[in-house]
Amino acid sequence: MELSYMPTRRSAVQWAAQFAAGEIDVTDAIDQTLAAVEACDDPAIFTLTTPERAHAAARAASVRQRDGRSLGWLDGVPVAWKDLFDLSGHPTTAGSRLLTDAPPAIADAVIVTRLEAAGMVSIGRVNMTEFAFSGIGLNPHYGTPVNPHGQRRVPGGSSSGSGVAVARGLVPISIGTDTSGSVRIPAAFNGIVGYKTSGGRWPMQGAFPLSRTLDTLGVLCLSVLDAILVDAAARGLAAPDIRRESVRHLRVIVPTNVVFDECESAVVANFEAALKRLESAGAYVERRALPVLDEILALNAQYGPIVNAEAYALHRERVEGEAAARMDRRVASRMRLAAATPLSAYIAIMEARRRIVAETAAMLEEGWLVAYPTVAHVAPSIDELEADDDLFLRINMKTLRNTLLGNVLDWCGISIPNGADAQGMPTGFLLSGGPGRDDHLLASALAAEDIIRSEAA
Repeated sequence: MELSYMPTRRSAVQWAAQFAAGEIDVTDAIDQTLAAVEACDDPAIFTLTTPERAHAAARAASVRQRDGRSLGWLDGVPVAWKDLFDLSGHPTTAGSRLLTDAPPAIADAVIVTRLEAAGMVSIGRVNMTEFAFSGIGLNPHYGTPVNPHGQRRVPGGSSSGSGVAVARGLVPISIGTDTSGSVRIPAAFNGIVGYKTSGGRWPMQGAFPLSRTLDTLGVLCLSVLDAILVDAAARGLAAPDIRRESVRHLRVIVPTNVVFDECESAVVANFEAALKRLESAGAYVERRALPVLDEILALNAQYGPIVNAEAYALHRERVEGEAAARMDRRVASRMRLAAATPLSAYIAIMEARRRIVAETAAMLEEGWLVAYPTVAHVAPSIDELEADDDLFLRINMKTLRNTLLGNVLDWCGISIPNGADAQGMPTGFLLSGGPGRDDHLLASALAAEDIIRSEAA
């Protein structure tokens, strides 16, 4: 696919600056956004646009701007929603044709209400892996959004449309979910920022679930500052309460086990170069094995992943009935793998998770962060993965490996672009903090972002 239409990318902060300077009216900006979505040569990015809703919100924001009553940095800024957030009056389809005729939502998701209360303008919903069950981003029902950095490369999932919409400049902000990496993976593959919250930081009500134990929310955007602004609004704050920390106070653990296994050379080279720049700027880096990472993989192998068991429980009637024939075969077959998981195995892995979450939280209480490559490889070929289900399964497991560790441990995490390979495909630098350590993570990422990105494409 030739990417013939690429709007100029503007961050949320850049949108706000243009509104404040009177360079563009909010209504004109939203008209331009909707026109860009309509003109885009990739129809698989958006599954729904909401022009009437967007125009009404834009008019209200425009009046506030003219009257000097702006709600803040996000007032008038466009936002897109992963296709699993309730928008009043529309069915929530979660990337599946099975839910096309579902009753329309009677209320917005709580996160939608909060960001719109900060003035953000909802443009519509963007594509995703069916039922959010893959890190690759393929969707046979609505099409697969194409990674803008290379012909026919995957977008990453499950927040596939979110990653591509932001990377292509259609919107500066898209809100996704992250159960095993679904915000951070598309961020890394598309060369943008992806912030995943730790559990309970943002409200989950009105978001179609996959794994109630591991599901978290997050944002795909163009800068750490944008993520901080969205985080404040998502928590119902009038303004951010996070301040930049000094890189000289940054203490980083780099695991020597698991996360570099089978990593592509460009991924490792870009990570090490960014790490060296951080050290030169005064950050303290300690390399050591984290046995808990091996333990997570061993637990998954022994008992089956938590996400599989909970996804199967949620969708059992679908995947065991006639509806399975109308699902993505890759999603249905992987969900069915958990059918034989006994309750004792589920209880055992949940008990183990509680223990290792507590252990690693204690390890990170003193302000330590953990750093490693977001994904072990760059975005692979859409065509190759669509043609070979065995290859898809292997690559999907490899794609999810590094990020799923943080979900099991309830870490917050942020992926920052840190370069590209020889073909121009982006790589990501993942910085993670312990449960509830989001403020420290975001403050540290704000300080480190320019250093990590300094040689990024």
